[in-house]
Amino acid sequence: MNILFIGDIFASPGRRIVADHLQDIVESNRIDLTIANAENAAGGFGLTPAIAEELFALGLDLLTSGNHVWDKREIYDYLKRQPRLLRPANYPDAPGHGVVVWRARNGVDCAVLNLQGRTYMTPTDCPFRTADQILGALDPAIKVRFVDFHAEATSEKIALGWYLDGRVSAVIGTHTHVPTADTRILPGGAAYQTDCGMTGPYHSVIGVQTDIVVQRFLTGLPVRMEAARQHPEMHAVIVDVDETTGKARAIRRHAIDGD
Repeated sequence: MNILFIGDIFASPGRRIVADHLQDIVESNRIDLTIANAENAAGGFGLTPAIAEELFALGLDLLTSGNHVWDKREIYDYLKRQPRLLRPANYPDAPGHGVVVWRARNGVDCAVLNLQGRTYMTPTDCPFRTADQILGALDPAIKVRFVDFHAEATSEKIALGWYLDGRVSAVIGTHTHVPTADTRILPGGAAYQTDCGMTGPYHSVIGVQTDIVVQRFLTGLPVRMEAARQHPEMHAVIVDVDETTGKARAIRRHAIDGD
């Protein structure tokens, strides 16, 4: 089976490029499950219920998130009633859920986990031990297991990939908005990439207007961050998983230049 994972959707340029290309990707690549990280989909900072529903209507099955999922207060109640939107499972006491079992288009039940790193990030419970608890509680019959690890440090992401290898189908990193070139399958069968990259405006500083961020670095003064609009790109991975074993057979990057 084929799983499409789209990296951090950033503001309206990211949403537009997904709207323009998602269905074609699904059809041409025979995608069985579509997932996207959407924590920056609302103006670059957070997510609203309306935008989440807009993304589901485009054909995305599940949405993952990270530290910015809490930026819009209206998402809190929505998280409680919409299991298709995940928040990191290692927040100790937060609304919503960090794992969901979803039936893909080919009829296979898949577990999708959302975890957040702790290095240079908001303090949370240990993502490694949280993953242990979640995986230990899953029905062993659910072989396909996908992890979005939303983390800053490449070392922490790589370490979790190795830690979960042999127990999950894929560990894909998000958060830094810069796609990495280490796409591979680990020895135990887990597909891995340190960061999927951003789906949004690339004439920017990780999604924000360049002049604003440059001014902040030059002066050290606080500024109001605003999403850039130019040169949208989509960055994603497509993972081919053997649904009988849960091991990845292949992983490849899928990028689209929107200009």
